[in-house]
Amino acid sequence: PLMEHLIELRQRLIYSIAGFLVAFVVCFVISKQIYNVLAWPYISMVPPEKPIKLIATGLLEQLFTQIKVAMFGGACIAFPLVANQIYKFVAPGLYRNEREAFWPYLLATPVFFILGGLVVYFLAVPMIVRFSFANLEGTDAELLLRVSEYLSLVMTLIFGFGICFQLPVIVTLLARAEFVSSDNLRKFRRYAIVGICAIAAVLTPPDPLSMLALMAPTVGLYELSIFAVIHLIEKPREAKRKAEEVRDGAA
Repeated sequence: PLMEHLIELRQRLIYSIAGFLVAFVVCFVISKQIYNVLAWPYISMVPPEKPIKLIATGLLEQLFTQIKVAMFGGACIAFPLVANQIYKFVAPGLYRNEREAFWPYLLATPVFFILGGLVVYFLAVPMIVRFSFANLEGTDAELLLRVSEYLSLVMTLIFGFGICFQLPVIVTLLARAEFVSSDNLRKFRRYAIVGICAIAAVLTPPDPLSMLALMAPTVGLYELSIFAVIHLIEKPREAKRKAEEVRDGAA
């Protein structure tokens, strides 16, 4: 009945929100430590002769920054719980083989999100910082970053990369449902690249370097998705179909 579904949905929402709030409180308590971790890509790229400065220009800027950091950390920590609650809500409507097929995607989602965050942390942000300091060489200009602006940049990039790195998960899931095939993916490759450019422009700050840093690995993930569709879905499906034909012929 509809009422039972609504009650179940309310329960899953309550668990998800409660998990996020608990994670938010924990992250707010240790927000300064999280801030130090997020600031490392900038600090590690500052030339030795340059002073390391991240400034606050408002009385409450640091407080709001801590709240943003806590929300960011809370969302990352609570994501597995939220994904599990979503799965528990939809699982009763799935067959056993569908539930077994869904589990790898549920596990792969946070893995690819973390992979996207690591690319931001160790590659994208250091590259942007290095490029910024290189542009200041030979001038009297000094780079003074606002704490809130820097952390907003890092958190936006992490979420943007984390979302775009879900491309192999989404594509292989659509291929398993037979909505797409490797031939379709090859045929629409140029349109996909245009779409990736548009998404990168929306999810990253308005500078070409951040856009390029997101676009390049996402295009690589698109090619990886084609490989995964061929070897993980289409070839096993074709082998299974041939085995069934042989079995039916023998019968």
